[in-house]
Amino acid sequence: MPQFNPKQVRQLQQNLARQWEQAQQSLATQEVEGSAGGGAVLVRCNGQQRVTAVTVDSAVLEEGSELIADLVQAAVNDALDRSRELAARSMEAIMPPGMLPPGMF
Repeated sequence: MPQFNPKQVRQLQQNLARQWEQAQQSLATQEVEGSAGGGAVLVRCNGQQRVTAVTVDSAVLEEGSELIADLVQAAVNDALDRSRELAARSMEAIMPPGMLPPGMF
């Protein structure tokens, strides 16, 4: 069984923590867009799953609140899915294969 050098393990942990923090900072500045209704509702979301903008085409406003709510919900879910994919790709770049728990992003 291999012996682990505590100093090397600590250095590895520090490097991983630094890379993780850099990835999180980068994700905060990257944005993705989700849409619904053929682009009538657009939602922008950063890589940390935070909604940064919502745009609703004025023509949709005449359709009624139930349809608007459905379109906004669909666009938000689309943007969040894309954001999670972006975050997962970012984390996979720094974590060894199999280290991220399933469903983390």
